[in-house]
Amino acid sequence: MLENLPYFQKNLATDLGRVNQVVGRAVQSEVALISQIGSYIIGAGGKRLRPIITILAGKSLGYDGDPLYSLAAMVEFIHTSTLLHDDVVDESDMRRGRETANNLFGNAAAVLVGDFLYTRAFQLMVGSGSMKILEVMADATNIIAEGEVMQLMNIGNTDISETEYLRVIQYKTAKLFEAAAQVGAILAGASAEQEAALRDYGMYVGTAFQIVDDILDYCGDPAEIGKNVGDDLAEGKPTLPLIYLMHQGTPEAARDVRDALHHADRSRFEQIHAHVTASDALAYCARQARIAVDNALSCLDKLPANETTLAMRQLAEESLARVS
Repeated sequence: MLENLPYFQKNLATDLGRVNQVVGRAVQSEVALISQIGSYIIGAGGKRLRPIITILAGKSLGYDGDPLYSLAAMVEFIHTSTLLHDDVVDESDMRRGRETANNLFGNAAAVLVGDFLYTRAFQLMVGSGSMKILEVMADATNIIAEGEVMQLMNIGNTDISETEYLRVIQYKTAKLFEAAAQVGAILAGASAEQEAALRDYGMYVGTAFQIVDDILDYCGDPAEIGKNVGDDLAEGKPTLPLIYLMHQGTPEAARDVRDALHHADRSRFEQIHAHVTASDALAYCARQARIAVDNALSCLDKLPANETTLAMRQLAEESLARVS
């Protein structure tokens, strides 16, 4: 876990405490239901990887002002708003080991509070006083929305290629990691080369994170991953292990995966899980995640060598530890 890494033992609690102060103030509203649902979903915890990346990006270049923590909270609000909307679209009943907000409060309330958190995030952006940060986040949120639609269009798609899959996850998941790092760099006054390095670092870490999530859908412990295994199959999502089987697996495995995806059939999970574990699909996915992490590490070579960039290396490696 991140908390076991040296940097985070010393600094993470303090850094996230400052973020949580901003979050606690910004989630409040005169409308009681907004505060109730917002506090419920924010209070569920989570890894907070995206705001951590914002903080580390700024601190790697020597910046530690209050605006850094406001932007980290902004990133967390955008992430949380997408989770609220995702859970409604996916009809999920479990998130971060707890009942989803839509299951507890209803779909309409979850969507509308997601909208509130999203717009609150833009208020925090404006507080940075940086037009460039606004541009980065406006572009990022637009691309994330495109990624959500692309994923929806690919439900049950048994012809999707690995290249198309990577595009979806780079839009839907990795883009916010990328933007999280980039806004920290901008706030710290990064050079063009440093900003690009931090931006790309975020993108590669986000890509590895999503691939590992795909792996965990077939080997994870629900208590640890905070959702039910087999959810992706039940939703008809063609994730990397399944794409690998459809293209590289045995004819029987490829046929069964295509049929299960086409029908979005959770009852086929044990059968598909057996195909996955009998093949080298998960090992292949782990290798692809390793490549993404190695690319992230190479980006850090362009940054100052200090305790913070060491922590960024540890964070990138930690994304793989979840499946080790």
